[in-house]
Amino acid sequence: MSNIALVCGSFHRTEIERMLTWAREEATLHGLEILEVVWVPGAMEVPLALDRLLADDEIDGVACLGIIEKGQTQHGLAMGQAVIKTIIELQLVHEKPVGLGIIGPGAEPEHIAPRLEPHARAAVAAIASMLQ
Repeated sequence: MSNIALVCGSFHRTEIERMLTWAREEATLHGLEILEVVWVPGAMEVPLALDRLLADDEIDGVACLGIIEKGQTQHGLAMGQAVIKTIIELQLVHEKPVGLGIIGPGAEPEHIAPRLEPHARAAVAAIASMLQ
């Protein structure tokens, strides 16, 4: 059995807790054990938490769950691109799979609810696929 961890953005805590339920179900389906769930304030803090988890020899992969909404400025888009780029770089540096379950950047309120379950499940399933 492989061990994974989850990084969860707490800015949209209610929605992310729902995603967490589906991520746990998906982990069970794939024979993955979730050793740790780390809550961070928002997307900007995901890379640091991710780096720490990927450096842990007991962790085989990490899924990141969060939401980056569309704002009135380009801040969310710029931040989202930087965060996702860093997530990809950390995956390569640590040579461990990272499942991206971040909705957005640029998510409109009506786009969030229908994407919660598929994004959560896909993030965990991606890790399972890469660990095979």
